[in-house]
Amino acid sequence: MKLYERKISIPSHLSSEGIFEHIEACLEFHLRDHESPIRFAVVSSDEHKLDFELGILHHGQTLPLPNLFEFRKRSVASGDHFNIALIIPTGIGCEIGGHAGDATPVARMLAQICDTLVLHPNVVNASDINELPSNSLYVEGSVLSRLFMGAVGLQRVRSNGVAVFLDDHPDPHFINSAINTVSAARATYGLDCPQVTKLNPPIQMWAEYSDTGVAVGRVEGLKHFFDVASEIKDDFSAIAVSSVIKVPHEYHLDYFMSEGSMVNPWGGVEAILTHAISSLLNVPTAHAPMFESKDVENLEPGIIDPRMSAEAVSVNFLQCVLKGLHKSPKIVTDKCAIARSDVFSVEDISCLVIPDGCVGLPTLAAMEQGIPTVAVRENKNLMNNNLERLPWSRGQLAYAENYLEAAGMIAAMKAGITSDSVRRPLARTNVVDARTDQNSTPVRTHAKLQAMTTHRTNSYK
Repeated sequence: MKLYERKISIPSHLSSEGIFEHIEACLEFHLRDHESPIRFAVVSSDEHKLDFELGILHHGQTLPLPNLFEFRKRSVASGDHFNIALIIPTGIGCEIGGHAGDATPVARMLAQICDTLVLHPNVVNASDINELPSNSLYVEGSVLSRLFMGAVGLQRVRSNGVAVFLDDHPDPHFINSAINTVSAARATYGLDCPQVTKLNPPIQMWAEYSDTGVAVGRVEGLKHFFDVASEIKDDFSAIAVSSVIKVPHEYHLDYFMSEGSMVNPWGGVEAILTHAISSLLNVPTAHAPMFESKDVENLEPGIIDPRMSAEAVSVNFLQCVLKGLHKSPKIVTDKCAIARSDVFSVEDISCLVIPDGCVGLPTLAAMEQGIPTVAVRENKNLMNNNLERLPWSRGQLAYAENYLEAAGMIAAMKAGITSDSVRRPLARTNVVDARTDQNSTPVRTHAKLQAMTTHRTNSYK
């Protein structure tokens, strides 16, 4: 079993009718025997084609993988609570959230204006630090996609039994550091860790860049991992993995010295690994990289960009993963159980917040589900997509210059008021004169009253 990514182009089909069926049908011509898609992100698009990076699992047997493009349209949208989903994809060079948990302040701010904040590890994982809000649901990226697609629900838990899998590193220093990290979690916030398993042979991971500059990668040696995990599957409800990710030696220092201009090379390959594990085992999963050697650990980058600083002061990057998985929600796949009142489902999502230009399954599913979406322009990234080309419903897509403005827009949504009503000048009311002509054909005559002064266009499109 192995994982890799492939860039694929298909004809554009931006109609809201059958978009997932269109993508799935096109993939039949690109996937080979024993290949299953597990991760999907549109890196660029226009009126003619969609270019996307597809994470692929190659396997030699029939596996219980969920259909990546299974879609269930929600019948209602819950109005009892106001819940936000915050997505900042990994590996695409986001200005905010593209490094080491540097979107945590955004998450904590948005958590103050909602009942529940759904987020994924890339938002808050910061090596030895994880300050996720108390009202958040920490879910892996593929689970987040399936949630928006209506294929799964989330059930809150008091705690998880977190099984930890480590590379059997040739230097015991790194194994001991990881075990001490687990022990510290057990002693301080009461983590339940039924077992730490050293994998020999280890999972092999390579970080790479695609020709668009996006962080991708390859993974091999998964069969041994899944065999071991299957033997103890009744003993855990979440999985943490710490393994070496192979990159050119110079990347370690180059990344820290880049002042944020270099895309984090490790995140992309971590994402396809956790997507595969969560999809196959249906348990919360997260990954932490492990240093290759003491030479890499001892590199001295000096004082660096604050967004990367959490990584510069950590030995094993594992604590944030354990903290997130400690209370990560249970993945509910039974369709009847998803409808239960104590299960969080797509019906409960009130708003999606994304960096501008980001198109993946959650964005497309949000459009199909009628979920209001706020795109933040300040969070620049490598994705080359014009969100306005998608067939949103009127008023469904909003642009915010930054997350502070996004918070104001969302607060207005929660209050049930239009953003126009809190800005000035306030445009005159739009009046439509409807009459019937002599042939009994209805005629609509627009008599839109213009504002006495030029109305400054707001961020809603």
